Amino acid sequence: MDNKQDILDNGPFFHGTKAELKIGDFLEPQHLSNYQDKKSNYIYFTATLEAAKWGAELATSSFKERIYIVEPVGDFENDPNLTDKRYPGNPTRSYRSKSPLKIIAELGSWDRHSDEEINNMLLALKK
Repeated sequence: MDNKQDILDNGPFFHGTKAELKIGDFLEPQHLSNYQDKKSNYIYFTATLEAAKWGAELATSSFKERIYIVEPVGDFENDPNLTDKRYPGNPTRSYRSKSPLKIIAELGSWDRHSDEEINNMLLALKK
């Protein structure tokens, strides 16, 4: 059993996507990425609503943007794509796991970034 000191973050945790899922479903690695046409070895999540909003808004799909409240069922680590590469430490509280995430709820409403902010982020990501 993990010692409380070993836990990176106690959450709550969020996953932004355009996938339509149900409470009790599991998000798992080895599925197509939200952002690229390839399978991901990890499932990504965050403990900040701001990062989850970006996840939902930037996902490449025509489905509705959704933010799920999730519970990791296994170990997880800091997301090295963001941690220290783009930001010192982990201010976005972004994580990844090779274990599934259980969906425990869906946020019913949340404030989107403006279309201009989303377009600016998409342009910045292409650089």
